[in-house]
Formats: sequence, C-alpha cells, structure tokens
Amino acid sequence: MTAVSIERVAGVHCATGESPAWDATARAWYWVDIPAKRIWRLDAAGRTRSWEAPEMVACVAPRARGGLIGGMETGMFDIDLFDNGSVAVTLLGKPAELGAGMRFNDGRTDRQGRFWSGTMFMDMSAGKDVGRLYRYDANGLSAAVVDGLFTQNGLSWSPDGRTMYLSDSHPKSRLVWAFDYDVATGVPSNRRVFADLNQHVGRPDGAVVDADGCYWSCANDAGCVLRFTPQGKLDRRIDLPFAKPSMCTFGGEDLKTLIVTSIVSGKPEDAEWGGAVVLLRPGVQGLADAPCAF
Repeated sequence: MTAVSIERVAGVHCATGESPAWDATARAWYWVDIPAKRIWRLDAAGRTRSWEAPEMVACVAPRARGGLIGGMETGMFDIDLFDNGSVAVTLLGKPAELGAGMRFNDGRTDRQGRFWSGTMFMDMSAGKDVGRLYRYDANGLSAAVVDGLFTQNGLSWSPDGRTMYLSDSHPKSRLVWAFDYDVATGVPSNRRVFADLNQHVGRPDGAVVDADGCYWSCANDAGCVLRFTPQGKLDRRIDLPFAKPSMCTFGGEDLKTLIVTSIVSGKPEDAEWGGAVVLLRPGVQGLADAPCAF
C-alpha cells in the first residue's frame, strides 16, 4: 500500500463522476456526472465549469478537430461545448441492441484515435448481461465487437497499442480481460483473463495504462486504485478518501498527474468525500491518449 498526497478539485461534487480525459491541446481535464447529464472541465489555471447536456453522458474523449465525442444515453454523439453554456450534440450512431433501460458506459480512444465504448443495463440489480462493446472509426459505428457484458468498464491499451484491456465491474463478474489488438484494423482477439478481482478487493471499474505498461484499475467499493504489471501481478495499491472510485487517467503537462473520479456511495462514513474528484502524483508517468481522429 502506498500513501500519496491527494488534492481535491474544489467545488465539484458528482453523483456518478466518470470518464476523466486529458485534452493536451486545451490543457484541460474533462469528465462527466452521468445522472446529472453534466460535462465538467478543469483548466490549467485551476478553474472549473460545467455544461448540461440534453441527456446522460457516460464517457467523453477529445476530438482532433476540436470538441468531444461521447457515449450517451441513446447513442454515440459528437459534442460541442460553447462559452455561453450551451451544448450541441450530433448523433454519430446508435446500436440496434441499445434497448430500453440501457445506455453507454465507459469509453476511451485507442492509440490510433478510434473511439471505443460499451453499453450496459442501468439497473445493475437485474444482472442482465446484455452489454456490448463498440468501435467508432472512419467506417462509423461498428457492430458489436464483444457481447455478454454486465457492466462494461476498464478500457485501455498497452503503450504499443497491441494489447487491449476491458473489464466487467458487475459483482457477478469482477474480471479484467486482455486481448491481442490489431493496430491496423482495430480488431481485438485472443481474449483471456488478465486480473480476477474476486481474488483481490473491489470491483474493476475504469482504468488506465501508464508508460511502463502497468494497468491502474479503480477498485470500486474498496476505496483504492490497484496497479497490475503487464503480467497481471498486483504490485501497488493507493488508498483513496472515498469508497467508490470510478475511473482514472493520467494528464497534466508532464503526464504525471492521476485524476480519479468517484461515485456517491450513500454511506455515512463516505459523506464528505463521496462524489469528489481528486488529483494525485503517484510517481510514474502516463501516456497521452490519442484524440479521436474520426
């Protein structure tokens, strides 16, 4: 277990904070509060502001041309944020399998700038494995690439882009998988278990890979971030001040700051910090996510 200094982002409280992303061009962090339909930004000067979208936004990533791409309640959308507080969204694609009671969840770009996101049934207590993983690239929204997911999460790629990671954070699963990844076509294969959180603590929520190829997983319900080596060995744990960390990513000018979002747990002991967004410096360097190129 490693103790590090933790800085709270002032004035921010999210019911379900998710999907932090570093925009190197804008020198700013973005993340979302899903049920609030809100997109947040923290700039290099430490100023925060937010925008309310027309429906729930579960994940966002910067686009190379400017603006954001996001997985939302009814599909994947192009998202533009304006200084006057307005939000413009344009539908890019809606999976035929995105039924009632479902939405997109975790998302991230691969090293080539393709945007990936998966779907889930929002009532987790129902235990429905109807979630699927999709890719958005020059050909538009793909057919389902992976199916049979309860709560899709944990997308990230190795430094060379040739390994893709995916998790299912539902209590019925708690698994992280690795895939061989064809960087030319964006097709994953050879799925295998990378980490079984049933053997550790928490549920594997959002995650990110650092410059050493290690996989940092938010252990939801366990109040910590776990780092696994490329061989799947747990080698570091950082405890956090909230019970339900939801996703993390590296950013800042030197890519050495880890931002972690969280979810309100409803537990009295979590009342002060649940829903906070924090910044920490764990002593390693991250990788710059490619902006969405399509």
